[in-house]
Amino acid sequence: MASHSLPPLPEQRVIVGFGGTCLDYLAVVANFPKPDDKCRSRSMKIQGGGDAANTLTCTARLGLNPRLISKIADDMPGSSILRELEADGVDTSVLVVAKEGVTPFSYVIVDQKTNTRTCIFTPGHPPLKPDDLSPSNLEDAMRGASVVYFDGRLPYTAAFVAQEAARRNIPILLDAEKKREGLDDILVFARYAVCAAKFPQAWTEAPTIGSALVSMLLRLSKLKFVIVTLGAMGCIMLERIDTERPTEEVDVDSSLRSLEQRKDNTVTIPICILSEAMNMRAERIGTVHGKLFLGTAEKIPPSELVDTTGAGDAFIGAVLYGLCAEMPPEKMLPFAAKVAASCCRALGARTGLPHRTDPCLASFLQDGCIHNTTKCASTISD
Repeated sequence: MASHSLPPLPEQRVIVGFGGTCLDYLAVVANFPKPDDKCRSRSMKIQGGGDAANTLTCTARLGLNPRLISKIADDMPGSSILRELEADGVDTSVLVVAKEGVTPFSYVIVDQKTNTRTCIFTPGHPPLKPDDLSPSNLEDAMRGASVVYFDGRLPYTAAFVAQEAARRNIPILLDAEKKREGLDDILVFARYAVCAAKFPQAWTEAPTIGSALVSMLLRLSKLKFVIVTLGAMGCIMLERIDTERPTEEVDVDSSLRSLEQRKDNTVTIPICILSEAMNMRAERIGTVHGKLFLGTAEKIPPSELVDTTGAGDAFIGAVLYGLCAEMPPEKMLPFAAKVAASCCRALGARTGLPHRTDPCLASFLQDGCIHNTTKCASTISD
């Protein structure tokens, strides 16, 4: 598809991101060394990293206008980070630069044998504090924003910024990777949550993923949807539906199993399988009126899989685009999976991030094109 046939960019496309930025030192090895071993890298790259910075880079390449609230030091790594972000179109006007201190950095070891990556993160100092953000800085950052995204880092200052976003009625998306001190102070304001695989059950202490998603929607009244990412297994989303509720109830885990059974494992591109809007019941937890979505991941040939660093950040960046473009979930989830898969085909969190005009995204962006299971399985309700 030529670029002129793409749908227009979203009218509301300003995104604010709060969280981490760092410099990544990536090394590819044949297999991860044992203790006290030595090994030689097969390739190496130095590149900007950090969840918030990666996610906003993704949104910039997709055509949004992101602004980053973070902190670096006035040193060589900080200067490199700044140049890279600005080259990709990320607004760094509210990025705090400490005159003294150290910019955060990470060592990332990519194991070719297991297709895994190991990160060793060194925080920078001094950390970002509320006093670093003047009222005029926050006003400039929030102006015209459609969504404010938090990566879960620096929770004390993040909660301060989240309160400001909530006061302005700007929707909040939170990346909930793991339980952190102060994370709940952001989560209570969130309209959207994208969680790592273990977070929903760890946070709710529910016995299953399905019941944990129900519990999150019941406990967090502002939450419109929650997504849990499962790596190569795809993702699951539960969306709250604010319409008249039918009397019939379904067990959320049974409904999720039904969606799983309708997956066609021969399909290599990302697709989405969805339920009807139903009363989703979780035993001993409660019931929420909503829809379940099962999104598959792209099946990447082993010869093309290079590095999974930043795949989750890419997924969230595409979700942010989907929110700005008002994509329905059944279109947004395959689109996000496709963007994440592109990230995995190159070394580093940003090298493989596609631009909006990339041919691989054409069918996922085209108006009226939804990658679901219409041809291989029908929409279901249980």
